[in-house]
Amino acid sequence: MVNAWTAATIVGVVAGVVGFFVVLRGAAFVADAVPQGAFAGAAGASLLGISTIAGLAVFALAGALGIGWLGHRGRRDIATALVLVLMLGLGLLFLSFTTQYSLEIFSLLFGEVLGVSTGQILPLALLGLACVLIVLILYRPLLLSSVAPESAAASGISVTRMELAFLVILAIATSMTLPVVGALLIFSLMVGPPAAARSLTSRPLAALGLSVALALVTVWVAIAASFETNWPVGFFVGAGGAVCYAAGRMIAGFRGSRARPVVAS
Repeated sequence: MVNAWTAATIVGVVAGVVGFFVVLRGAAFVADAVPQGAFAGAAGASLLGISTIAGLAVFALAGALGIGWLGHRGRRDIATALVLVLMLGLGLLFLSFTTQYSLEIFSLLFGEVLGVSTGQILPLALLGLACVLIVLILYRPLLLSSVAPESAAASGISVTRMELAFLVILAIATSMTLPVVGALLIFSLMVGPPAAARSLTSRPLAALGLSVALALVTVWVAIAASFETNWPVGFFVGAGGAVCYAAGRMIAGFRGSRARPVVAS
């Protein structure tokens, strides 16, 4: 349980930080496609008998760069869909070559936060620290290119480079978080809490901090609820992400209705 809480805390911080820019850049589809497509890398690595984490990292990075390259030359949603379909097809091909369905691959889809070993904590922490540091170093140009690409270009910031940097950050975050919460659930953490934070405040730093706080609360509550009920952690992570977003929109709507002036008839 100590390992579970530690790993979940690291994942929550990274998901909150990276997810803030996922929401800000309207890249929810990309955040869903990269981890799901990277699953194919784990399947291929399992077939070759090498580390599934290595295969996961290679495919996550390749998928992110593929989306960036194709999206630069056309519509990003189409590029994302094509890369996702290609990688999922490769994953299915790799799995067809073996009669065994590895439990480790299954855990990469749905997560195994309660099965994190002590040896996984340090690599997870180092990758998480690297991810957060990269975001902090690139914070200003990444923020400006996210909210005002034209102004960023006029200021001498390469929007294309910032897009590729963001995709690499997303690939790193995917590689480190998949073994803990899974491909289908990291999407919830990277979208639900950050979207709720954006609904509650328009100040970037405040929204970023709130995004991390909500992601942490989501994973902590999910682990505690799973421990008490013996239900899957993934269910509570997914439900928590949805609840965060719904609550954020309701509070934002309530504030808006109270701020709206009353017009006499």
